[in-house]
Amino acid sequence: MAKHATTFGIAMRNFQAYPELPDAGALIEYGVRMEELGYESVWVWDHILLGVDPHFPIIESLSLLTAVAARTSTIKLGTGILVLPLRNPLVLAKQLSSIDQISNGRLVLGMASGWYKREFDAVGIDFTKRGEIMDRNLEIMTRLWQEDMVRGEYPPHNLRNSVMFPKPVQTPRPTILIGGYVDRVLKRAAVAGDGWLTYFYTPEGFTKSWNKVRAFAEEAGKDPDSLKNCNQLPIMIGKREEVAGPMDQWLHTEWDFASWSDSTPESAIMGSVEECVEQLQAHIDVGVQRIIFVPYRYEIEQVEIIAKEIIPRLKKF
Repeated sequence: MAKHATTFGIAMRNFQAYPELPDAGALIEYGVRMEELGYESVWVWDHILLGVDPHFPIIESLSLLTAVAARTSTIKLGTGILVLPLRNPLVLAKQLSSIDQISNGRLVLGMASGWYKREFDAVGIDFTKRGEIMDRNLEIMTRLWQEDMVRGEYPPHNLRNSVMFPKPVQTPRPTILIGGYVDRVLKRAAVAGDGWLTYFYTPEGFTKSWNKVRAFAEEAGKDPDSLKNCNQLPIMIGKREEVAGPMDQWLHTEWDFASWSDSTPESAIMGSVEECVEQLQAHIDVGVQRIIFVPYRYEIEQVEIIAKEIIPRLKKF
């Protein structure tokens, strides 16, 4: 297995638990500050509707990334993840190409098929066909980005001499990381995508699924060493006996864990700077290429300690 230098991104709090509401202006400033702190990438969450009781007001992900792109120059801009079947693939291909143009090639796409049925019902998309729609949309978008003229029948989309310019800055297209847990999704990540993005996985859980992704690539005749991966990890720095309770409460009130996955609150990174570095190094040792930090309640103190004390120590290894 080829060794990749690990990079470090950070999540953005574009959703909050009601009655709190996300502040668009503050979120844009947050993105600017993450660039100043030296984070490699900043990541937004994506939903149209999120939660019922409580519900979670959310700023639309691509609008927010566009605004951050206009205010920054080096930090990469990621969707972690974009629920692809909920979007019209032609409109989305145009939006994403435009964001890549605006950011001068800094867009990174995490995409998945989704798992909130009521969200699909509200948007008018057949939840039972989300995997098929995901595959269709990926093919349509990839062709529009890479071909000068596209002809094809993808019901209900009839592409007759369809031309989409300008293309993304990145060639042949922005990196696409597929999120999800089951074997069908891991195979999609290996074959149709450029790799896999996961959420709250321990080193052991990551290794189990990442080995499957690599095997699926090899079966398809694709070099597994060419694949990319990310793991989104919750983190809280402080005395372990003082941070464990607040972190556990946060994880069980604002986050969901798919019962059919290895996503778990046990993935939380907690303790002193030295303890957190040791826990994070375990992820790097099993081949995690990009760690996306999800700091406790996005507190700026936590964000700055990660940037100034934790990341520099990890880069020394």
